[in-house]
Amino acid sequence: MRALVLTRHGAPDVLRIEDRPEPKASAGEVVIRVHAAGVNFADLQARLGLYPDAPKPPCVVGYEVAGIVDSVGPGGDTKLVGTRVMAPTRFGGYAELALAKARDLIPLPETMSYAEGAAIPVVAGTAYEAVVKQGSIEEGEICVIHGAAGGVGLAAVQIAKARGAKVVGTASPGKHAALREHGVDLPLDGQDPDLARKIRDFSKGHGVDVVLDSRAGAGFRESYALLRAGGRLIVYGASSVSTGNTRDLFAAAKMWVTTPSYGALPLMQESKSVCGVNLLKLWDDQGHLERVAKPITKLMADGVVKPVVGKTFPLEEGSAAHQYIHDRKNIGKVVLVVRGD
Repeated sequence: MRALVLTRHGAPDVLRIEDRPEPKASAGEVVIRVHAAGVNFADLQARLGLYPDAPKPPCVVGYEVAGIVDSVGPGGDTKLVGTRVMAPTRFGGYAELALAKARDLIPLPETMSYAEGAAIPVVAGTAYEAVVKQGSIEEGEICVIHGAAGGVGLAAVQIAKARGAKVVGTASPGKHAALREHGVDLPLDGQDPDLARKIRDFSKGHGVDVVLDSRAGAGFRESYALLRAGGRLIVYGASSVSTGNTRDLFAAAKMWVTTPSYGALPLMQESKSVCGVNLLKLWDDQGHLERVAKPITKLMADGVVKPVVGKTFPLEEGSAAHQYIHDRKNIGKVVLVVRGD
């Protein structure tokens, strides 16, 4: 089968099309004939050698796909064969065939394209875990979402707004109009030196209830300081570790040095909390991702979660897709088209 292979750590051009062995489903698994695969920031970090959970190259990365069930493992439900699905994948998504857990499959509506389906499982799962499970956002609360124009960011905006929250979203100024169209109450430039004051003014000096932050480094400290009593900081990434399309060990070291640690006593005294979201760890712990797959299915049916595909690239242009995200050009999800709809 054709696959986009991470041949070694490095710039986007280390991604090459190669022939790889076809995967075989074990018990509880299915093989999906992939039509589209989502590109996540974690894929970029894996390519740079900055994602410890990723397999060692040469390997195939890719966390989420949409396509048709091609086969099921021993004892599996054969009725699944031929059905349209989307699913998170434990890597291996950048290929014509990919493995997924049968319990993690999400039906792909006939009204939705494969590219749209590939824009949902991981980003919406991360957003749901951050906004609902960890953030417990309630009506009337103020939620700050950093990187709000990305795939996870826009999914988080959709879910937070559906729960009645007021949303402050950060992105580059050229993306602010799009953020307003998606319901963000106050778009702000994440690089604005006056960012914290503007957020405090929006909260009328009370502080905010929830901050979703994927920056790491000093950004976490700034976000924590914005919380009011009872506030929750939800961290789910480390985008500050990547400052270009090649590995920057100085940036990585700076991120580790400047990322704050939080002691139990200060958290208790200030009545604040800090929560981390890592879908892979949840996957390892529970063996499946039903905790997000089932709610996402309902949120889609209710019209809350709607895929936002910013740009598609053919599988052969995977390096260009990675570069596009490195250049911070995307609004919504970047998707690789493996085969036509």
